[in-house]
Amino acid sequence: MEKYRIARKGGRVDTIRGNQGQKLGPERVWLRDQELPGLAMSRSIGDYVAHSAGVIADPEVMRFELNQDHKFIVVASDGVWEFLTNEEIGHIVWPFYLKNSPEQAGNAIVKAAA
Repeated sequence: MEKYRIARKGGRVDTIRGNQGQKLGPERVWLRDQELPGLAMSRSIGDYVAHSAGVIADPEVMRFELNQDHKFIVVASDGVWEFLTNEEIGHIVWPFYLKNSPEQAGNAIVKAAA
């Protein structure tokens, strides 16, 4: 759905390409015939170049029922999710959850993503 919207609005979705054409990193939004903006998300606020390639500011909203099995929620930017998986985040956060140290968990996530 997101890719279709971007293509319809004049953008394209592709990874960065290496010297020999190999795909590097996550897919990004580009203008159809230019190597910009290279945004690794399809929704953003205030990026006019990305908007011209089909990126929208409308949030994607999901609803989840939380239960006793859910111990923590991590809200992070693409600068984290680009480099770490949900599983990696869970492994990083868990020891800090056990110590009730959310600020330390956040710092560890940032350090791992960097």
